[in-house]
Amino acid sequence: MKKVLFLLTTLLSSNLLFSQTTTWKDDPWHSKLTFTVTHQGFSSIFGLFQKFDVTISASKPDFSDAVFTLSADVASINTEVKMRDDDLRSPHFFDAIKYPAMTFKSTSIINTTGMKDRFKITGNLTLHGVTKTVTMELWYRGTHEDPMSKKTKAGFQLTGVINRSDFNVGPATPFDISNDVMIKADGEFIKQ
Repeated sequence: MKKVLFLLTTLLSSNLLFSQTTTWKDDPWHSKLTFTVTHQGFSSIFGLFQKFDVTISASKPDFSDAVFTLSADVASINTEVKMRDDDLRSPHFFDAIKYPAMTFKSTSIINTTGMKDRFKITGNLTLHGVTKTVTMELWYRGTHEDPMSKKTKAGFQLTGVINRSDFNVGPATPFDISNDVMIKADGEFIKQ
């Protein structure tokens, strides 16, 4: 009887270990949130948000049940042109004083390609006071121990396209700036 109880206790505790949620935080020195728009139909303008926080919660080691949460400081936008950045922060575009944060929280993550490291991630993006459901591509690039810090890190790349008009950002006519905004985020995440 003692052996049976010991075996049941061992099985239960091992199942609990596998189902514990692990939290990961972005490493700001090795993470970037960028965007690209087309200007007047023939040139690409790149920019980034310099201040943002991302948290990942997952109980599976392959991140197939991960929940991603992002908050970005809209005023930290940087396209390397001060006049343009000031315009983007103004009510003409993002209205950073009225809407200081852009947020995203995933609602589902699905492996659709059969490749264990590729996912479609869907969630609610709030920008300029508007919340819409968006779906993007997620590439899980692996996990390893950082040789310098000795901390466990995971790498991800997120890509996708959002429509700025869906969020009432910028002029209604897409001649000067495309409605399509390409998003690319690369990040290293530290296990907490």
